[in-house]
Amino acid sequence: MAVVLKAEVDRQPVALPEKEAETIEVSVVMPCLNEAETLETCIVKAQRALREANIAGEVVIADNGSTDGSVEIAERLGARVVNVRAKGYGNALMGGIAVAAGKYVVMGDADDSYDFGHVPRFVEQLRKGADVVMGNRFRGGIQKSAMPALHRYFGNPGLTRLGRLFFRSPVGDFYCGLRGFRKDAYERMGLRTTGMEFATEMVVKATLLQMRIAEVPTTLSPDGRSRPPHLRTWRDGWRTLRFFLLYSPRWLFLYPGIALMLAGTALGLWLLPAARTVGGVTLDVHTLVYAAAFVLLGFQAIAFACFTKIFAISEGLLPPDAALDKLFRYITLEVGLAVGVVLTIAGLGASVSAVSGWGAQHFGMLDYSRTMRIVIPAALCLTLGAQTIFASFFLSVLGLRRR
Repeated sequence: MAVVLKAEVDRQPVALPEKEAETIEVSVVMPCLNEAETLETCIVKAQRALREANIAGEVVIADNGSTDGSVEIAERLGARVVNVRAKGYGNALMGGIAVAAGKYVVMGDADDSYDFGHVPRFVEQLRKGADVVMGNRFRGGIQKSAMPALHRYFGNPGLTRLGRLFFRSPVGDFYCGLRGFRKDAYERMGLRTTGMEFATEMVVKATLLQMRIAEVPTTLSPDGRSRPPHLRTWRDGWRTLRFFLLYSPRWLFLYPGIALMLAGTALGLWLLPAARTVGGVTLDVHTLVYAAAFVLLGFQAIAFACFTKIFAISEGLLPPDAALDKLFRYITLEVGLAVGVVLTIAGLGASVSAVSGWGAQHFGMLDYSRTMRIVIPAALCLTLGAQTIFASFFLSVLGLRRR
């Protein structure tokens, strides 16, 4: 009897005998797209590392449409090959991981830049209970010419710092492609991205799900291929930054929104009594208009932060947030409607006062500096009131799936 390992692939890999599948502890998965120059070296290193450490393991090559003989090389060396139809780094890895028979998976690129002799280091930490084990090239050593200076000193450290800031992640090298993880932990992550962001999403999801993450030093050597790497500096750097922002409504919407509302409110309260002169520059109601705009933009950004967070949780993109659940016990639709109505009434009252003052002048010319100090806050309260009511209803719609 054979174990049938399924994946969304063109051709299933050779099925393993049931007893053999049960004994495999580690699957080393390598994505592959025309890696004939370096693939044999990587497979041999991984197989030797498993054998010398007495680890029951296998090598799985997730081929993404190679035409240079990579598949034949892998099969000759005894690796299992799975042909993944959908293009992309993430797609290839998902196809390979799906058919991996091991309890643990170690993934790494097949360009001979990573040392698969370090596989036992990852397995050791996984055996100790880690869910994800990241390699850290800055701790292990980066050989000369292995990483462009822009990546080594700016891109990689900078984006890693952003990831640590945005998600409070302990990982010191977000981009390291050599990493290990428990297969059941990987399945709990529910990764969605199909391109180069796949590796970043794994780190972010593991952090958000509060998985146990460990790090081991590893090295980076110059790419062994004669052709240029698949990585594109600016494109892939932007894709990482974009991913960070989309997965962090706090930094994309909430914090900028709070800053705008505070700045607008402080500036508005300062200008409301009278014009102010600073360094020979007089700030009057024209500046007050911008202060009101800051408040409106800030409110909208905060509302978008709430919308995004609830939608992402509902769709399984982000894990449930206990603090948000607690907050929504008190901030209900009724509370939002009440606040909106109060703001609307305040705006209407101020508007009536402004019209009354205009009437007292027989609806003629007014002192705009004095009148606009009533009209601007009135319009702001009316707009904020309406937006609060609409946002409250929309949040309630988004929350229909929440218990």
